[in-house]
Amino acid sequence: MKFKPLHDRVLVKRVDQDTKTKGGIIIPDTVQEKPMEGEVIAVGSGVRTEDGKVTPLDVKAGDKILFGKWSGTEVTIDGDDLIIIKEADIMGIITK
Repeated sequence: MKFKPLHDRVLVKRVDQDTKTKGGIIIPDTVQEKPMEGEVIAVGSGVRTEDGKVTPLDVKAGDKILFGKWSGTEVTIDGDDLIIIKEADIMGIITK
């Protein structure tokens, strides 16, 4: 199935979080927090301004991003757990 978010929404796949601490202690799934880091899978066309022009989004597919802890709506598409968030909930793009 293909999915394209509308307007200023972004489809994100959370990055896998480490299940061990640096000291080697295994963290059980029940106490792990959901990561606030993800990879952009798809983006909408952009925000429509009052005069009807579309302003494109600042993120693109493939970008690694940091987003708010309680942001978005969780969905499952083709067996993958993904999250749909608005661009305003994205705090920044992670670069190397």
